[in-house]
Amino acid sequence: MASSQLVLIASLLLAVAFPLITAYGKAPAKSTEKTSQVVVEGMVYCQSCDNYGSWSLSGAKPIAAAKVSIICKNHMRRVSFYKAFQTDKNGYLFAPLEGFKMGNSYLDHPLHSCRVKLVDSPLKNCDVFTNVNYGITGAPLRFLDKTLRRSNYEAVIYAAGPFAFRPAYCPPKPEY
Repeated sequence: MASSQLVLIASLLLAVAFPLITAYGKAPAKSTEKTSQVVVEGMVYCQSCDNYGSWSLSGAKPIAAAKVSIICKNHMRRVSFYKAFQTDKNGYLFAPLEGFKMGNSYLDHPLHSCRVKLVDSPLKNCDVFTNVNYGITGAPLRFLDKTLRRSNYEAVIYAAGPFAFRPAYCPPKPEY
């Protein structure tokens, strides 16, 4: 009798366990693939009227929600990446280039192929483009040897700017 109870218990356990084994199959393997990303950082300011006509950002105020674009071209001068990004509440730009691909490791490298340009200022009293740090013509990226590292993530950070918009009207400076 004990052996028949043991067989019954074993068959019940198999009946319960077999659908679970077939439903799940193999346990999913833990992903050890490392994600690498290119990121561009910078700042966007409103240049003070005191520095009108110069590249000085002395007295400048950061612009929240300013837009800049990042344009990358491949070694055949065709656009391979374009995206507009917005600054945070402190005027800081952190732009991950998701989808950026290099066809040629040297010629299509972000340092050589990408440029950053001003797009839009949300401030009506400070929305005139300036070419401070080539914000109009396109600023090249700078490598600062700065990397964010996590267990399965790595971001190589490049810098551009700082950029500036200026007020449409600045009163003339008094002459003494």
